[in-house]
Amino acid sequence: MLLLLLLLTPLIGIFLISTTVENSNTSLTLNRIKFIGLSSSIINLFISLIIFILFNFSSSEFQFVQEHHAISSFDFYLETLLLAVFLVLDILLFYIFFESILPPLFILIGLFGSSNRVRASFYLFLYTLLGSLFLLLSILTMSSIMGSTDFDALYKTNFNFYTQLFLFIGGSIVLAAIVLKLSLYGILRLILPLLPKAQYCSTSVIYVIGVITIIYASLSTLRTIDVKELIAYSSVSHAAVYLLGVFSNCIQGIEGGIVLGLGHGFVSSGLFVCAGGILYDRSSTRLITYYRGIAQLMPVFSILFFILCLGNAGTPLTLNFVGEFMSLYGVFEKHALLGALASSSIIFSAAYTIYMFNRIAFGGSYSKFFVVNLPDVNKREFIILLTLVLFTVIFGIYPSVILDGLHYSVSSLIY
Repeated sequence: MLLLLLLLTPLIGIFLISTTVENSNTSLTLNRIKFIGLSSSIINLFISLIIFILFNFSSSEFQFVQEHHAISSFDFYLETLLLAVFLVLDILLFYIFFESILPPLFILIGLFGSSNRVRASFYLFLYTLLGSLFLLLSILTMSSIMGSTDFDALYKTNFNFYTQLFLFIGGSIVLAAIVLKLSLYGILRLILPLLPKAQYCSTSVIYVIGVITIIYASLSTLRTIDVKELIAYSSVSHAAVYLLGVFSNCIQGIEGGIVLGLGHGFVSSGLFVCAGGILYDRSSTRLITYYRGIAQLMPVFSILFFILCLGNAGTPLTLNFVGEFMSLYGVFEKHALLGALASSSIIFSAAYTIYMFNRIAFGGSYSKFFVVNLPDVNKREFIILLTLVLFTVIFGIYPSVILDGLHYSVSSLIY
C-alpha cells in the first residue's frame, strides 16, 4: 500500500494543479499551485521515511511487494515516471518507464533551458534513446530465452557465458543529467544480479573505458570557462568513478559507488543551483572569468558554495569523500594500475573545483554592476542550498546511517 501511495501522490498533485482554475488574482493562483506542489512533496517525503523505518535491512529480498493480477502491466505506464523505475520488478517495464522519462525531460530542457536548449534537448533525447535501444535488445533476448521478463525468474537462471557477455554489452546506458542515477540503478538491478559472469569477465574493458572517461572528462573540465559546463563535465568524471566502484566485485567498491552516486546527487544539484539558479539569473552570464570578488557581496552564498565545492572535490567529512574513497579502494582491489590512474580524479577534481571557487568568490575587486545586480541569497535559495549542504556533511560524518543498510543487500551482488 505504501508504494502505491508513493506513486499516486505526485499524480494527484499534478491533477490538482492542472485543474486549478485561473482567476483575476494571479498571485493567489500561483500561491495555490505552489502549496499543492509543496504539500505533495512533503507527503511523499513522509511516506518515504515510513518505508525507510519499516524496511528490514537484514534481508536481501524485495519488500513491500504488491501484486495486481487483474490489472494489465502496461496500465502502469500511464501512472508512473521516475518512481516507477525504482519500484517495478519486471525488466521490460523498467525499460518502458525509463524511456517515459525522456519526453518530459525533452520538454523541460527545450522550453526552460538556456541559450542552446533546443539542440541540447535533441541531443539528450537522441543519444539516450539510441543508447538504450541496446538495452531493449538485451531484454528481448533474455525474454526469448526464458519466455519471461520477470526479475525473479531471470535471477534464478544460469545464462551461459556467451549469452551473458552479449547481454552485458547491451546494458550500457548513455550518461545524461538525471538519467545518470538511473543508469547506476539499472546496473545494480539488472547487470550485477542477472549477468554476474559477464560483468566479471568484462571488468578489464569497463575499467579501461572508465579510466579514459575520468581523464578525458577532467581535462575537458580544466579547459572550460563556462561554470555550468564545468559542473557537467565534472559530473561525467564522478560518474565514471562510481561506475568503476560498482563493477569492482567487492563490498567496499559497490557500496562506495552507491554512496558516491548519492553524494554526487546532493553536490551537483547544489552547484547547479548556485551556477544557474543564482549567478546566471542575476548576471545573465555563465563565464567564470566574468565573476570576481563575490565573497564580499554574497557572503552567505559564498560559504554554502564553498562547502559544495569541497564536496565536489571529495574533501574529508563530506559524503563524496566516503564514496570516492571506497570506490577507488574497490578499483585497487581489482586492478592496481588502473586504480592508480583512476585516482587521478582526486587531483583533477581538486584543481578545477578550486579554480572555479577561487575565481568566482575572490579573483579581485568586484564591479559596480555586481553591487546592484548580485544580492545575497534569499530565504528560498538559502533553505535549498542549506538542505543539500547538511545532507552532504552529516552523511559524510556519519556514513554508517547509509552503509549499515547496504551491507546485507550488497553482499548478495558479489560473484
